Amino acid sequence: MLSKEDIAKRISREVKDGYYVNLGIGIPTLVANYVPENLNVEFQSENGVLGMGPFPFEGEEDADIINAGKQTITILDGGSFFDSAFSFGMIRSQKVDLTILGAMEVSENGDIANWKIPGKMVKGMGGAMDLVASAENIIVAMMHVNKAGESKILKKCTLPLTGVNCVKRVVTELAVLDVTPAGFKLIERAPGITVDHIIKSTEADLIIEGEIPEMQF
Repeated sequence: MLSKEDIAKRISREVKDGYYVNLGIGIPTLVANYVPENLNVEFQSENGVLGMGPFPFEGEEDADIINAGKQTITILDGGSFFDSAFSFGMIRSQKVDLTILGAMEVSENGDIANWKIPGKMVKGMGGAMDLVASAENIIVAMMHVNKAGESKILKKCTLPLTGVNCVKRVVTELAVLDVTPAGFKLIERAPGITVDHIIKSTEADLIIEGEIPEMQF
């Protein structure tokens, strides 16, 4: 099974030259570490940053330069800072080409739940509501099962929804799945993981056509 870093590395292949990309909290923040240097990509964080680079090395952190998850980050040459109103203006006007989010659940029709677990305190819903309402290209980076081994890839989400019918692709430690009008379609499997293993780990039905290739990094 893939590590969180491997999931981020696989998703980095979805980033194209010239893209403006929003990275959500969690696994998505790691994607900036793996984008090829020859690509001209601008990473945006909704707290008001454009031009994020990889995470800083230990001892080189600047506590004043953080992403939306309050993690210290680096800024590439030409990077800029602005207020959150301007940042969300960028998001709502669809200036972002690709949005990469973490999730607790995704359903077969593309619903996403990633902001609240009932009974647990949260500081706020964050910017995910605006992102899923505005973005046309959303990829979710998440673990396929929870700590109890239960599927997080579902026929219907059980947690409070962040957005409906918005997710296009999901990358987990087991597989790459596309959300289609007919449900989840299995596109790739993690190295060494069988299709049968993925089926048993998925509560939702899967569309499987032909030989499923292993992920390439």
